[in-house]
Amino acid sequence: MTVTWPIDLWPRIEPLLSQVEKPARYIGGELGAVEPVHGPDRVSWLLVYPDTYEVGLPNQGLQILYEILNERPDSVAERAYAPWIDMEAQMRSHGVPLFSLETHRPGRLFDVVAFNWAAELTATNILNLVDLAGVPVRSSERGPEDPLVLVGGHCAFNPEPMAEFVDAFVLGDGEEVVGELSELLASQLPLGARGRDVLLEGLAAVPGVYVPSLYRATFNDGRLESVRPVRQSAPDSVEKRTVADLAQWPYPRSQLVPMIEVVHDRLNVEIFRGCTRGCRFCQAGMITRPVRERPLEQVEQMVERGLRRTGYDEVALTSLSSADFSGIEQLVKDVVDDGSASTDGDETGGHEACGRVSVSLPSLRVDAFTVGLATEIQRVRRTGLTFAPEGGTWRMRQVINKLIREEDLYAAVDAAFSQGWRRVKLYFLIGLPTETDDDVLGIARLASSCVDIGRKYSRSVTVTASVGGFVPKAHTPFQWFGQDTAAELRRKVNLLKDVTRKARGVSLRWHDPAATTAEGIVSRGDRRTGAVIEHVWRSGGTFQEWSERFDLALWERALDEAGLTMHEVVHRHREPEEALAWDHISAGLHRDFLWQDYLDALGERGLEDCRWTPCYDCGACTGFGLEHLVAASTPPAGGSQGTWQDLSVGGVVPVRLIPTRDRQSERERGDRGRSEPAERDEPAERDERRETVGLDERRPSEEGEEGEEGEEGIRHMATFTVASSGGAS
Repeated sequence: MTVTWPIDLWPRIEPLLSQVEKPARYIGGELGAVEPVHGPDRVSWLLVYPDTYEVGLPNQGLQILYEILNERPDSVAERAYAPWIDMEAQMRSHGVPLFSLETHRPGRLFDVVAFNWAAELTATNILNLVDLAGVPVRSSERGPEDPLVLVGGHCAFNPEPMAEFVDAFVLGDGEEVVGELSELLASQLPLGARGRDVLLEGLAAVPGVYVPSLYRATFNDGRLESVRPVRQSAPDSVEKRTVADLAQWPYPRSQLVPMIEVVHDRLNVEIFRGCTRGCRFCQAGMITRPVRERPLEQVEQMVERGLRRTGYDEVALTSLSSADFSGIEQLVKDVVDDGSASTDGDETGGHEACGRVSVSLPSLRVDAFTVGLATEIQRVRRTGLTFAPEGGTWRMRQVINKLIREEDLYAAVDAAFSQGWRRVKLYFLIGLPTETDDDVLGIARLASSCVDIGRKYSRSVTVTASVGGFVPKAHTPFQWFGQDTAAELRRKVNLLKDVTRKARGVSLRWHDPAATTAEGIVSRGDRRTGAVIEHVWRSGGTFQEWSERFDLALWERALDEAGLTMHEVVHRHREPEEALAWDHISAGLHRDFLWQDYLDALGERGLEDCRWTPCYDCGACTGFGLEHLVAASTPPAGGSQGTWQDLSVGGVVPVRLIPTRDRQSERERGDRGRSEPAERDEPAERDERRETVGLDERRPSEEGEEGEEGEEGIRHMATFTVASSGGAS
């Protein structure tokens, strides 16, 4: 293919901006952006987030790789995001390809186009962006002049649905491997000169890199039989990459400050990576093991420098379970106390403006949210507060290994309401293994009880129960479970709607069961699913993460065209010895450990957090030559996952937290015309549900809402995995 585009497309882009919504999405120039210098001895990377600028820019993984690559002498990196429908239409009609934000360089002129695949339904956007860049969509059709197409992120742990379109997947933490890739590619510039096959075999030799064209998927009687290498240069199993010491990677040093309002518009600092709490539904917790904490001093330094440089007055301390960080309460106190050092530009620190910096903990562990922590968080303003019990009953929480007792939840809610919060969100999953209608209705009971607790402090409290449908994920104990149908999920949502409609102070939100079903197609699909994704894309199915763009009918027709059924791909239970599409991909977990954990789930047996108990030999620490890798010598406040707690009474409601008398007294006071104390002013609550990748990561806006007082949710929650690879996450 002959390149006919100019190096700088800005003269052709600028006239289009007056025709589109939010033109600032496409101009670049943010604080923190680099001025890249391309050269014949530098590998050029285009890091792409396959969603809009507002969703993609805050992604910390992409920003980390952006900085690392631009610090290297052998590479240069720029960014791109998916243009919205209006801009794409203008670009295609005027012959403008996908371009970078920094220099408005055509995407096809880069050596590498690397995507963050953080949510299943963005798969069609990846195909669309490859095509928009002028690159053949299928890897087998690319020639020496075409860029390499790399993909990383959590969804890459089942790469097979995208195997026909991606040259290489990069698995696990990206900080180290991205440098190794740049070094390899720089030694072969110009890329493709010695043949594309030689280049791909070289990539396959890098640990953590999976090159699907070097593997063949075989099928027998309509079922996957195996995925095996066809070249000796390709390993039988591809192991994920794991960064052992976060202290060596204090990134991002220069967080990007957006041109327009984006989701999670604040300073973000990762405090630790990984999770060993063992929630059986949670892919992020399984594939990011073991836990690695960032040193406290480094966290405080990153916060101080970040606030001073960006001008933000809010910082999010991010991880999969932020309250598990050693000394989290002291850290929050120090950040709030020392905020003036950043906002006043005082290099030495100080307390002249004590309390000017607010702290958000997007991933809170219920059993560690204490009155003390609540007090520190709300000293400036009360940021959004979301807890995730996940299951409506203690039985269900034992099944999924979310060992949060009733006492833990009610104590956390009491702590929040006692410190002035008036709104709390609770996140739940439905469609879980062994779930009964009583488990579903337990969601409403928990929410109502939380309202009762809040009314000890205010009559205007609201509790939002946000409900998502469960999607089984690769490399989790539930990877063998057959997903609920959309009809069954809708029935369960209707159960909750009927009950909560009469529950004062309870608001219900739910995720569209149809979208959950489509996610299941990609989540556990094999290589045949690629034809489904391509059919949906060619039928106009882009931005399937967005409710106004999603169309299940496209996916159903695509399955039919591919000769597949929804039952076979999504709803069928997998057999214990059945070949799974991701068997050749290693997340560091033993298959027999996952299977035994699944059996424990069916037996309603919980498993304590392994950081403070004997090792369960899951496999995550084996690569470090250790029997047991721990993040801290003592467990966090309140224990963790049942450690040293009496789990036999996990479902017992503690009498001291049932505010029956207080509520009755309040009603009596109201009957006598006694007014309630004025409520403190609060900012609009933000939806913190999925800042970190955890359950069913990012969702479209919920299908509906029931209750007295609703919330306007952010349409898209950005996923966060600083351990991303190949431009992912």
